[in-house]
Amino acid sequence: MAEKRVHERWARLRFSVIGQLLAAPPAKGALRSELEKLAARDWLHPTTGESVRFGVSTIERWYYRALKERHDPVGILRRKRRQDAGQQAAMSEALRQALLTQYAEHPSWSVKLHLDNLVALAEKRRELQPVPSYSTVRRFLEANGLRKRRPLTSRETAGALLAEARLEQREVRSYEVEYVNSLWHWDFHHGSRKVLTPRGEWRTPLLLGILDDHSRLVCHLQWYLAETAENVAHGLSQAIQKRGLPRAAMSDNGAAMTAAEISEGLVRLGIVHQTTLPYSPYQNVAPQNMWLPAPLPERHWSRKYAT
Repeated sequence: MAEKRVHERWARLRFSVIGQLLAAPPAKGALRSELEKLAARDWLHPTTGESVRFGVSTIERWYYRALKERHDPVGILRRKRRQDAGQQAAMSEALRQALLTQYAEHPSWSVKLHLDNLVALAEKRRELQPVPSYSTVRRFLEANGLRKRRPLTSRETAGALLAEARLEQREVRSYEVEYVNSLWHWDFHHGSRKVLTPRGEWRTPLLLGILDDHSRLVCHLQWYLAETAENVAHGLSQAIQKRGLPRAAMSDNGAAMTAAEISEGLVRLGIVHQTTLPYSPYQNVAPQNMWLPAPLPERHWSRKYAT
């Protein structure tokens, strides 16, 4: 039904463009000038509402199509559905199977990451060339119900389930800022071994990492015994003394990260503090990549797109 309404809007728009020509046909030899006048006008796009213009040849085609159909000139101007709609003709059968196999092995990958891996795979297998565009791959995955999926979280609270549903409905892609010190990421990483403190207590240490988004430079690393606002302030102070002031910083929504002393301190220093969406730590991708034991191996395992 929604698709039918869109076709009706396009038919009405096209009829409004050429309607005056049908009502008052131009004199012999004057059709070209009238079409140029219509092509120079701005029209409202039927779905976005933005200003749009149409070429002379396009308006001329609409005019002759409606002129031949006297009984239903509006109906003949409806947008016709392509015969190969939904079939992704640009994708060969070998490419489809490769993408399906890739999704089965990595259902948590974004569309962009799937495309990057297809490009790398096509360099080794000629039958997969040429690789289609991002839009074609995205439409193929959507047509087959292959949405990005994540493992169910162990904390199945209302907020966690809401975040999980949002992630399945919308593709989440990472980014990389253009300049050094434009954005810092910071997060705590729980250690895998306990340490014995001077007071004789076994504690699990936490490593605070502050990372520059563009250069991937580690601005500061330090072990702490607790995730507190005091330790966050201390770590940020050390990083700022080493690397200067960033323009923005990103963290999760933990109590230590969003404490009043942290937020107010960043504002006084002119640093924009951005937080991830609730129950969405994957948005703060830089610290996660920082904990990797070795660099990402191949080109198609791009840190820029891995989430």
